[in-house]
Amino acid sequence: MTSLDLARWQFGLTTLLHFAIVGVSIGLTFFVAVMQTRYLRTGDPRWLRLTKYYGRALVVVFAVGVVTGLMQTFQFGMNWAGFSRYVGDVFGAPLALEGLAAFFVESVFLGLWIFGWDKLRPKVHLACLWIVSAATMLSAYSILVANSWMQHPVGYEIVDGRAQLTDVFAVLFNATVGLTAAHVLLASLTTGAVVVLGIACWQIRRGREVDAFSAVARMTVVIGLGAALGAAGAGHFQGVLALEQQPMKMAAAEAHYETEAPAGLSLFALGRVATDPGPPFLNVKVPVALSFINSFSLTSEVRGIEQLQAEAVARYGPGDYTPVVALMYWSFRLMVGSGVLLIALMAWGCRLAATGQLERSKWFLRAAPLAVAVPFGAQAGGWILREGGRQPWIVEGLLRTDAASSDVTALAVASSLGAFLAVYAVIFWTAGRVLRRELAHGLPAAERTPRLTPDLALGY
Repeated sequence: MTSLDLARWQFGLTTLLHFAIVGVSIGLTFFVAVMQTRYLRTGDPRWLRLTKYYGRALVVVFAVGVVTGLMQTFQFGMNWAGFSRYVGDVFGAPLALEGLAAFFVESVFLGLWIFGWDKLRPKVHLACLWIVSAATMLSAYSILVANSWMQHPVGYEIVDGRAQLTDVFAVLFNATVGLTAAHVLLASLTTGAVVVLGIACWQIRRGREVDAFSAVARMTVVIGLGAALGAAGAGHFQGVLALEQQPMKMAAAEAHYETEAPAGLSLFALGRVATDPGPPFLNVKVPVALSFINSFSLTSEVRGIEQLQAEAVARYGPGDYTPVVALMYWSFRLMVGSGVLLIALMAWGCRLAATGQLERSKWFLRAAPLAVAVPFGAQAGGWILREGGRQPWIVEGLLRTDAASSDVTALAVASSLGAFLAVYAVIFWTAGRVLRRELAHGLPAAERTPRLTPDLALGY
């Protein structure tokens, strides 16, 4: 492997592992805040015990997210010097927003929430957690602003071979980032819902605090279904926008080689992955469906990979402008298939909750804990498609990936990749052991719940 190949592997692995934690962190923070809100509104001690129980997991997940996020910055500095020089002036604003505003707010107010039990007024204490929840979403939005600029650069000019910011609002409110943020944040809430539900059903099967965990499971399936449906809707319109801005990515996601009007939607395809690439030798399609999904027209034309490749050569010069079609095709199906499974799970849970059978359904109680792995498959598929689908560009139409890497040896990148994987293994192994130990303990004892009477703002 070349140093560029290894650098791409390092970026892909560290990004996927970090974002897996980000999705859980955003979703779990939201659901813990909802639980504490229900406690303050009802005075039901079950919700306070649930808040503290899931709050243990939240603290561990947040800590892992901080470490994996910091490691992301190291690999950018080591492997992508050309990229950093090219986009540094543009990325300054969104990354400053993420670091100085969002991350700072998260850290401060999560600390107040962790150590503020019995010291802050109940409503102030709850407000701290809602601020953390909002800050996690702002943090994600800031990163998505930078990533969306890589997909659809706006608000810049090229000066001396570097992109310079000319319109900060065009960057912050890029047409791409709105749908992307909606899709990612709703998907994160879905991830949080599945994690909360899976843990609750695991405890119900063990016969532990069935009444309390049944309550949180019933709440979670309702919110989770809404979030999953919303993520699917936002994802659809995000794909329609990508068809306009990045048609090659969407053509690869459908293994759509030939321009057609109307175009069929591929359900299943088999073809060559790397050698002698070309149209798949087996491609089962639904006639007209791709044209209808993309434009609500039964006759619209959808350009294929072959035409888009020719257009790219005419615009940018000789070269291969087609991503790895097989990887894009199956990543897209992994994301969509996982999303459909999650919608089905949440709909099943809502039906059981409506009939009062949720905590009695053996099949659902078995399926929900296993389904915890599904949203991570959806996240991985989505991010592989988003990042891999614009190749060979690291910034669409402006900077090629092979021009963005650092001038380092393959041995140096391989060494750092091995070190990164070793550190990640230790982090995730340690976090897994801590989470299992904390969650296995069950809910804290009822007598340990604090009073709801207003105390002094601070206690010593």
